[in-house]
Amino acid sequence: MELARINHQRASDEVYQALRQAILTHVFRPGERLQIPDIAAKLGVSLTPVRQAIQQLAVEGLIDIQPRSGTYVATISTEDIEETFDLRCALECLAAEKAVERITPEQLARMGELAAALALEARDEAALRQHEANNYEFHAILIRASGNKRLAEMHESLKANIQIARVHLAEGYRGGRFEQERAEHEEIYAALQARDSQRLQAALRQHILRAKQSLIAGWKDAAC
Repeated sequence: MELARINHQRASDEVYQALRQAILTHVFRPGERLQIPDIAAKLGVSLTPVRQAIQQLAVEGLIDIQPRSGTYVATISTEDIEETFDLRCALECLAAEKAVERITPEQLARMGELAAALALEARDEAALRQHEANNYEFHAILIRASGNKRLAEMHESLKANIQIARVHLAEGYRGGRFEQERAEHEEIYAALQARDSQRLQAALRQHILRAKQSLIAGWKDAAC
C-alpha cells in the first residue's frame, strides 16, 4: 500500500482527504481492516488526526467502527444502493425544475463537452476512472445550475455511497449498458438545451433508476 506523506499543518483535514481518496480509488478495499498505527506511520502524522479522520469517515458511512473488533472499510447492501439511488433521483428531478431556467451558456457548453467524452467507451482502469469523474461532473453541473446549495450538499453526500458500491463490483461501462448510458446522457443534454423540464425529469428518472437496477443486478451476480 502506498500513501503519500502529508504536511503537518491542517493534518486532520489532509488525513481525511487522503483516507477518503484511498477508499474510493481501491487502495483500501471494502471490508478491509484498517490499522491506525500503520496508517499514521505511512502518512507521517500522529495517531490523533488519523482517529479524527476515521470518525468523520464513519459518519459518512465509508468506515465501520466495530467496538472490541476493529475499524473496517464499510460494506453496503442492496437496500443501501436502492435507497441511495432513490434519493439521488428525487434530488436531480427537483434540481431539474430550476436548472432549465437557470443553467448558464457556459454550464450548458461544459455539459455538452462531457456528454461527448462520456460517449467514448472506457476500456481500461484509467479510462474507467475518468469516465466516472466525467459522469459525476455532468450531473453535478445540473445540480449547481438549480441554485439550491442545500440540495447540492445533499447530492454530494450520496457520492461516496455510490462510489463504494462500484468499488465492490469494479464494474465497467461496456456492451449494451454503455450504449444505453450514452443515449441517456444525450437525452438529458438535449432536454436541457430545449429547456424542457418535464422531458428532463423523465430522462433523469429513466437514467438513474436504470443505473440503480444495473448496479443491484451486478451486486447480486457478484454475490453468487
